[in-house]
Amino acid sequence: MKRKSPVSRSGRFAGGPAAEVAQFTESISFDWRLWRHDIQGSLAHAAMLHKIGVLTRTEKNAIARGLNQIGREISAGKFTWKPALEDVHMNIEAELTRRVPAGAKLHTARSRNDQVALDLRLWLRDEITALLGDIAGLQRALVSLGEQNAGVLIPGYTHLQRAQPVAFAHHLLAYVEMLERDCDRLWDCRARVNVCPLGSGAIAGSTLPLDREFVARQLGFLDIHRRVQLTQNSMDAVSDRDFAVEFCAAGALLAAHLSRLAEDVILWASAEFHFIRIADAYTTGSSLMPQKKNPDIAELTRGKTGRVFGNLMSLLTLLKGLPMTYNRDLQEDKERLFDTADTVRASTRLMAAMLSHTQVNRPACAAAASDPALLATDLADYLVRQGLAFRPAHHAVGAVVALAEKSDKPLNQLTLAELQSVDKHFGRDALDVFNLKTAMAQRNQTGAPGTKEVAKQLKRWRQQLS
Repeated sequence: MKRKSPVSRSGRFAGGPAAEVAQFTESISFDWRLWRHDIQGSLAHAAMLHKIGVLTRTEKNAIARGLNQIGREISAGKFTWKPALEDVHMNIEAELTRRVPAGAKLHTARSRNDQVALDLRLWLRDEITALLGDIAGLQRALVSLGEQNAGVLIPGYTHLQRAQPVAFAHHLLAYVEMLERDCDRLWDCRARVNVCPLGSGAIAGSTLPLDREFVARQLGFLDIHRRVQLTQNSMDAVSDRDFAVEFCAAGALLAAHLSRLAEDVILWASAEFHFIRIADAYTTGSSLMPQKKNPDIAELTRGKTGRVFGNLMSLLTLLKGLPMTYNRDLQEDKERLFDTADTVRASTRLMAAMLSHTQVNRPACAAAASDPALLATDLADYLVRQGLAFRPAHHAVGAVVALAEKSDKPLNQLTLAELQSVDKHFGRDALDVFNLKTAMAQRNQTGAPGTKEVAKQLKRWRQQLS
């Protein structure tokens, strides 16, 4: 049976594609989510066509009414998407033309090549704005948890071995700093997304007197100085997906940061650390072991990082061998782009919600932070203040640690005689180094985990995020 040709087939073809070809080439199953931006772009394009005399005012108004009505139906879930029409553009245009005869003029001086480039940029611009809000929410959750536990100390770790004492809030603020760099990258990416490609046509623009600046202003393609941002090469405009790759790269680094945070949460929630307790609503149990309380949100966030990395690699591979200009391969960009945005946004929001429902086990943190070995470096600094060079001081404290292990004593339980058996520079005040409160009070350089500095940083971030 011969299938009716979809609207996207031109007079060049005697008939429609085979059923399996139509199924293989359709994109409406995923690009339907561009509908709002497709309509937004079409409204601006119709206004421009009226401005240059292609549409009458009556035609422009009829097209606008028709597009807005279709938009309301899609929003309400009452619009029927037709796979035979291939994509979101043809579905909307065909339905508009069925209702409004002037809709047949809407595609004047426009190709699906520059149309989809426009839709993607409009969609991604909105997604970046929303993601920046999600990240700010996670930053606020981290700052809030830090403020609630401003006096809590934990061991800081290198190589997952206890290293030096830090404020719990200082550890959380490390992630706030990482996330701020993610925001900077996204803002930078947004500036390159925010460039209007419409008017580039299929490859070589149009012979009609298009007003690209008018369309760009209608759609908000303006820089911070309110200057219009237009693509400057029609061939580049329809084939460029750098902005999608750049977003996926920024998303991949954000996902890596979320994964690192998730790993710390998973460790802290374990019985071996027991530094935190996650609310029941953000954990799951075991189908076999009734005692289990698993940090699934953190684990899934860590796991989903792999798919975000994969999306970036998929886009890079997709683009690496394409000749100028538009190629159908580019249809494969959307699912990767959509998935990255969906994944990092969901992970960011859920990590924020989980941390907002997490309590710190202060006794467990205090017990871990009281390990005197965490202040071994402070003991070396003590020797430096006595006039010893740091390398010999480091060596001497290493010998003290070995002596304590051999004697089965904590470092702060060694006697003065034992200390001086290693190095005569140790005085009676050497063991004062192991006063944890004093040790933290001394760490007040910018960026250090000392008491005053952490309080200052918490205040700075609270004000910045308010």
